[in-house]
Amino acid sequence: MDDRNTSGARSVSTDAEIRAPRADAARNRGQLLAVATRVFASADAEPSMRAIAREAGVGIATLYRHFPTRESLVDAVYRDQVVRLTTGAHELLGRLAPAAAMRRWMDLFGDWIATKNGMLDTLLAMIEAGEIAHAQTRTELLTAITRMLDAGRAAGDLRSDVTAEDIAAALIGIFTVAPRPEREALAGRLLNLLMDGLRATDRPA
Repeated sequence: MDDRNTSGARSVSTDAEIRAPRADAARNRGQLLAVATRVFASADAEPSMRAIAREAGVGIATLYRHFPTRESLVDAVYRDQVVRLTTGAHELLGRLAPAAAMRRWMDLFGDWIATKNGMLDTLLAMIEAGEIAHAQTRTELLTAITRMLDAGRAAGDLRSDVTAEDIAAALIGIFTVAPRPEREALAGRLLNLLMDGLRATDRPA
């Protein structure tokens, strides 16, 4: 009986020991991903893997252990940002009025554009090679915008004659002329003006 209990204790301990390194590895990977996203978003030119490792405070071997190639890191950052945008629309609508949710989501979109710009050369090469499904990403983002537009129309917050494509085009235009982070103030002003144009107003017949 004692032997069985001891064996069981060893089994539980072994499972815990297996799970702990996995949890640590996932946490470390997430931290590296967050640092890489920040470095890409603030870089004037595409940063080296060594620069990203240095910013993260780890050796280059540690970065390569989690992301064996530059392409694997860019892919992870890109996909993480898309998930943040698609889930962000749902989360924002869960706690804010639709118009306020839309405005907050525009900031998330700006973060995504800034991050893309910092890894653009690699990203374009991956899209060209078919390693990233750009059309699918576009569909996912338009669906997120549509979800917010539909909620805004139902609440009477947002105009009914605007499409997701209209908003996506406007956002790309804004962040082209006012890239973040260097022109953050101008981008914010233009986004506020865009939101003013999107709000539902009573118009005479």
